[in-house]
Amino acid sequence: MRMFQYDPFQQKAIEAIDLEKSVLVSAPTGAGKTAIAEYAIEKALERKERVIYTAPIKALSNQKYRDFSSRYPDQVGLLTGDVSLNPHAPLVIMTTEIYRNQLFEDPERLKNTTWVIFDEVHYLDDAERGTVWEEAIMFSPPHVRFLALSATAPNIRELADWIGSIMAHPIEVIIEAHRPVPLVNLFQCQGQIYSDPKILKKEGYLGRESWPSGGGRRDFFSKQRRNRFRRGNYEQTLRAKPNRTDDLIRHLAREKRLPCLYFAFGRKRAEELAWEHGKFDFLDAGEKAEVQTLYQTLCERFDLLKESSAVEMKRLVEKGIAFHHAGMLPTLKEVIEQLFTSKLIKLIFTTETFALGINMPAKTVVFDELRKFYGTHFAFLRTRDFFQMAGRAGRRGMDSCGYVYSRVNPHFIPHHALLRVIYGDPEPIESQFNSCYATLLNLYAQFGSKLIEIYPRSFHFYQSNKHGREKGAAAIIKKLSLLRGLGHLAEERLSQKGEFASWMYGYELLLSEMLEDGYLEKLNETQLSVLLSALVFEPRKNQVARELPPHLSNLAKKAHHHLRGIHFKESAHKIFPLTKLPHFHLARAVEAWVGGCQFKDLERHTDVDEGEIIRYFRMVIQLLRQLRQAPQVSDQLRETAKRAAFKINRDLVDAEKQLRNM
Repeated sequence: MRMFQYDPFQQKAIEAIDLEKSVLVSAPTGAGKTAIAEYAIEKALERKERVIYTAPIKALSNQKYRDFSSRYPDQVGLLTGDVSLNPHAPLVIMTTEIYRNQLFEDPERLKNTTWVIFDEVHYLDDAERGTVWEEAIMFSPPHVRFLALSATAPNIRELADWIGSIMAHPIEVIIEAHRPVPLVNLFQCQGQIYSDPKILKKEGYLGRESWPSGGGRRDFFSKQRRNRFRRGNYEQTLRAKPNRTDDLIRHLAREKRLPCLYFAFGRKRAEELAWEHGKFDFLDAGEKAEVQTLYQTLCERFDLLKESSAVEMKRLVEKGIAFHHAGMLPTLKEVIEQLFTSKLIKLIFTTETFALGINMPAKTVVFDELRKFYGTHFAFLRTRDFFQMAGRAGRRGMDSCGYVYSRVNPHFIPHHALLRVIYGDPEPIESQFNSCYATLLNLYAQFGSKLIEIYPRSFHFYQSNKHGREKGAAAIIKKLSLLRGLGHLAEERLSQKGEFASWMYGYELLLSEMLEDGYLEKLNETQLSVLLSALVFEPRKNQVARELPPHLSNLAKKAHHHLRGIHFKESAHKIFPLTKLPHFHLARAVEAWVGGCQFKDLERHTDVDEGEIIRYFRMVIQLLRQLRQAPQVSDQLRETAKRAAFKINRDLVDAEKQLRNM
């Protein structure tokens, strides 16, 4: 066990861990929550007990695997669906989905597990995946203790009270508001830098609370001239002066406020900004030689020497600049992360995923804007999201403060909205409970029709009023009725069809219909892989699929035929949202890859970013593995799935190879 001085909130958490209590810690990003997790891990390892560390995304799982493997050699495993490394290790890092699935599929493996660490537990209110956290907490065995780590939220005690209400042991709540490295907020507006929001309003907003939206030529020549105000005897149109990013970067360099994480809410925008600022050079001769050597070594280790994206990135890296986003090759992202931690990258343009748990702080954080796309619409940043990203500013033990710059265009954000984003209270954590069909099937296998009695254990029930609770219970009853009508449920047990579907989280209805139809049996490894890629793929805005050749078009027609039947029955039961449509945007690329083509040639078959291609290929591998393990699957289909996984899991797609090279 390490011996050093803990902060008071850390010491309080450690004392609770020693008393065998579950612990929920809420603290700002960078406050030191990880040290508490390390204490719980080391205590369990000393006692020969098992620990599970769950993370919301694979990138964070991979980073934790790398960090913990260095700290606890030969004692760490990783399970993320597409990767299975040392799965019976005393410390296993896994995505929360994998942990939730294990609770149903293999509960015996949790017998010696004493601690489950939920990193970023506030993810429980994520609209798409939050229900997984809720289910993972609800169905954990009684002997398990939780260490839940959360960003700041006003209803942390409510969350803890719910957890305490469904557990057989006490939970300690520790709330820390203090940041070891304080943040200084600054604003770039009308080409000037402001440190006081009042002066920003007076000079940047010209004393106005809000400006007409847009500020472009259409506003300038608008008929009604809504944008005008009087100055003396003439009218002048409100039009903000430009915020030049190169002026801001010069300011940061002059004030010695590098390294900087520059957050842009779009992959294309992050790349464009990086190349626009390639005219800067932040490295001296010694650093330049060092970064060239390290970049060459890392690219060689990760087989990137001939990858065009890595070759192009070199031009930026040699100047201390880089970009980082989910559309890049995972191995190239890994290289950039290692360069950043080595302090040789001074300016990195990145999307928000870089902020989620990855421990890579900088002296300064810049927000390109304070608005982003939230799945279905654009909106001003949630305060909690702002804090998550801003919290990367300021390196503990290195900086006296962290600097956070927000680029402000008064046409696009009213002053009061700006204050709410930056100085407002973080949003409360709200339940997104919406159990998928596979979860209900697994519960039905355990509890039969009594599973409806499980719903009152949920955070959704705990938070809801009478009407909300009635709606929540009704939603479960509707889904059970549909599952019975589709033949998944027998008398107080699952049918064979239901047993298969219970393994196919998120894709259970369509795959079980196609299995029952005998259609899956007829597919070769290419067709099976194409079908699964269509199930996992999520098209980006305005992304259009290419026309399919006849042999793949027939596959798409078959899938849509079955799905129309499912949608009809879901609509009849008033179940919404409907089961997700398959999207065959990657069909040609999957066919080419299974056929043995090189990765660089895939751009001829799809416009999907190369990092996304790899992510979706890995998701297909995960589904193929689930197919091989699921009950009621014929030997023929298992063999097809095995061959398909072998053909896909090669070269840059091989996630385990990447991890072995870290």
